[in-house]
Amino acid sequence: MYFRPSSLQDALHVLADTRATILAGGTDVFPALGDRPLAGPVLDISALEEIKSIQIEKEHIVLGSRTTWTELIAAPLPPCFDGLKAAAREIGSVQIQNQATIAGNLCNASPAADGVAVLLALDAELVLASHAGSRTLRIPEFILGNRKTARRPEELLVAIRVPRRLETAVSTFLKLGARRYLVISIVMVAANLVLEADGSIREALLSVGSCSPVALRLPELERDLIGKSVRHGLGEIVNHKHLARLSPIDDVRATANYRRDAARILVQRALEVCTRKALAK
Repeated sequence: MYFRPSSLQDALHVLADTRATILAGGTDVFPALGDRPLAGPVLDISALEEIKSIQIEKEHIVLGSRTTWTELIAAPLPPCFDGLKAAAREIGSVQIQNQATIAGNLCNASPAADGVAVLLALDAELVLASHAGSRTLRIPEFILGNRKTARRPEELLVAIRVPRRLETAVSTFLKLGARRYLVISIVMVAANLVLEADGSIREALLSVGSCSPVALRLPELERDLIGKSVRHGLGEIVNHKHLARLSPIDDVRATANYRRDAARILVQRALEVCTRKALAK
């Protein structure tokens, strides 16, 4: 069975009745099938305009879950989204960016998903809807492990909300791969620094991806950065204890030790990039 409803309520009714496979951009669903056909009921949400817009609300900037990476790149968004836009440009080819959705990157729940680490460093929360109602989860509550999420079969991820308290943050995203484009990350780092008028750090949000089953924030480093003045050399604060939560693995792309060292260096570089942006204002 194939369903392509034009309203969110109709889509939620389909999920309640069938627990269908959700198809948005299809850029993760179809490659994962390999040579197998797509079996069972399919819910194609590509006609749901209700969950495609980007809206500025009183306390949040709300990204509709069907927003594509190309649409995100083109949108006039506050500086805190610079890192997310940089990550969007790294997600596959331009053709993939034109089709792939923000929600798909989250629901696929790959440890190497470029968008997840950045949204984590934006303190984003996710709105899931079902026929029975809706609930809101933060990313650590939603992504539970490699390819595992807390989404229930009858639920649809409909929005990603970023708090407006971060909108003036200096923001960056850095990615290490075996080549420049079309590559799975070895390590990725996202950083957002909210500054006081005197240039001191009011709030720091840093996350690392591809170094654990899920992307992780660095709370010890975030605490150590509070109150520090933004200056060249800020990255020297970073040490191995700040990355103790990471659990990198050996695989075909890199060893665990290489990933841990690379993560420390990328976090240092991310802080230096944020410093340059802050001082250039």
